[in-house]
Amino acid sequence: MLDERLLKNYAKVMVHYALNDGRGINKGDTVFLVGQECTKDLFTTIAKEIYAAGGNLITSYQPNNLRDTSLVRFLLQTGTDEQIGFFAEPYWKGIVEASDHILFIISEPDVHYLEDIPASKISSINSSRAPYMKMREKKEQAGKLSWSLCLYGTQSMADEAGLTLKDYWEQIIEACYLREEDPVAKWKEVQKEIETIKDKLDALAIEDLHVKGEDVDLRIRLGEHRKWLSGGGKNIPSFEIFTSPDWRGMNGFIRFNQPLYYSGKRIAGVSLTFADGVVTASSATENEDALKEMIAQENADKVGEFSLTDKRHSRITKFMATTLFDENTGGAFGNTHVALGNAYKDTFTGDMAAVSDEQWAEMGYNSCPKVHTDIVSTTNRTVTARLRNGTEKVIYKDGQFVLD
Repeated sequence: MLDERLLKNYAKVMVHYALNDGRGINKGDTVFLVGQECTKDLFTTIAKEIYAAGGNLITSYQPNNLRDTSLVRFLLQTGTDEQIGFFAEPYWKGIVEASDHILFIISEPDVHYLEDIPASKISSINSSRAPYMKMREKKEQAGKLSWSLCLYGTQSMADEAGLTLKDYWEQIIEACYLREEDPVAKWKEVQKEIETIKDKLDALAIEDLHVKGEDVDLRIRLGEHRKWLSGGGKNIPSFEIFTSPDWRGMNGFIRFNQPLYYSGKRIAGVSLTFADGVVTASSATENEDALKEMIAQENADKVGEFSLTDKRHSRITKFMATTLFDENTGGAFGNTHVALGNAYKDTFTGDMAAVSDEQWAEMGYNSCPKVHTDIVSTTNRTVTARLRNGTEKVIYKDGQFVLD
C-alpha cells in the first residue's frame, strides 16, 4: 500500500527520529530489527536506511503467523511445558548486549491466529520472556538502549477494524506524517509542542488526579519523584503524555469502550475496580477468561501507567484494532488509557541506575516484567488535579489539555 517515496519516508522517521529517544541513530550503532515476512518492503527499506546512516544490523525476519502455518501456534498446541517455557538465555543476553536500539515492525497477517488456544498456555510462553525484558530494562535504565515500534497494516488487521485495507493504511500514513516533505522535521515539531504540555504538567506539582466521566470515577495518586513523559520516539505514532503513578493510590472504577488484544485474543467491554491500588473486580463482555488470566499474573492486578492524549495532535480518527494506534487516538475526545502491569521507571526524576529494587518498591513503582497491557477509552472525561498546595485545577477536558 506504500509507494517508494512513502516507504522511504517511513524508514527515515524510524531511523532518524524514532530510535535513540527521538534523536535518531548514530554512526556505528547496532539495531536489532524485528518483523514478519509480510512486512518485507518496509523491513528492507528500514534496513537499507540503517546501513546508509552508518549503522549495523541484527535481524529477526520471521515467518508469518498464520493459523495454519504459525510455529507459535504449533508449539502451543503440541509442545511440552518445558518446550513452551524454553528461554535461550545466552542468545537473548547476547542480543541485548550487542544492540544499541531495538525496532519492532508490528503486523498481524492473521489477527486470530491463536484462536482457541487456552489463555494459560499463552501466558506461559509470555512468562518465559520475562528475563529478556528484565535485561532490556536494565540496559535502558543505564541509558544504553532505546527501542521503538511501528505498524504495518494487513488485510486481517483492516478487517478486524472494520476498514478497507486502503483506509487502514490511510490512517497510518496520516498519523505518521508520511506525506510531509520532511517527516522527520514534522515529528520534531510536534514533539516540541507535546514537550511544552509535559513541562507544564511537571511544574504543577500534582499530588493526585480525579478522572470523572460517565464511565469512570477514578482517583490516582502520582507519588513522589515522578515526572510526565511523552513518546519521544518510543512509539510511532505517539501523541500521549503519561506517567507511572504510585500503584497504591489507585481507587475507583473505569470502563473501557475500546477492545484490547492480549496474546492473540480480543478482549472487549473491560471494566475494572480498584481499591488501594489493587484490582478488586474485573469483567469483560468478550474473552473475560483471557482478561482474568492476564490479571492473575504476579503484580498484573496493579497499575503501571496512566496516560492522556490531546486530540489536537493526533490524526488518528478510526479504531485500528492494535494498541499502538488505539492508545494514541485523537477523534472527538482524545483518549484515556491505563496500563496494568509493569511501570515505566523513566518517569523517575532522578538517576534510574542508582535505584535498587527495594527503593523502586518503596516509591510504589509496580514491577511486572511479564505484563504491560494498555486499555483504552475514547469517551469524554474531565481530569482534575489536586496540587501539593491543596488547590485544585482542571487539566484536561473535552479531549484536550487546558493549561495556562
